[in-house]
Amino acid sequence: GFHGDTSRMYYVGEPGVLAKRLCTAARDALYLGIEMVKPGLRLGEIGKAIQRFVEAQGFSVVRDYCGHGIGEAFHEDPQVLHYYDPRRGLGPELVPGMTFTIEPMVNAGGHSVRLLPDGWTVVTKDRSLSAQWEHTIAVTDNGAEILTAQA
Repeated sequence: GFHGDTSRMYYVGEPGVLAKRLCTAARDALYLGIEMVKPGLRLGEIGKAIQRFVEAQGFSVVRDYCGHGIGEAFHEDPQVLHYYDPRRGLGPELVPGMTFTIEPMVNAGGHSVRLLPDGWTVVTKDRSLSAQWEHTIAVTDNGAEILTAQA
């Protein structure tokens, strides 16, 4: 079998203006990245565009977690950064048949996060709000197919 990975945000109660803006920015960043997917594009171009978009909204992108290749194993290469790291360059070229996740984690404050002692829960270091949206994507001959879209 093959794995899929997806995440979305839900409001509980009536969210404030900042929470709505943040959740919308994270969702829009995801779909911006998906719309870019096509053969020949370098993976890092997606992260660069997501970072530019998120920072233009006044938010930041988490650097400690990223998207990933996915298939027979849950976490596979390549790592899918949602920001640009000049030390890594633009990364691999997308080719039809590649499957990976795009999952920008967007913070209302700084990009730094920390892992709590339970070994699972991650919070922003500055205690600001954070939002994440995610889909599993397949590169097709002419773009992207969202494998985790609802029917």
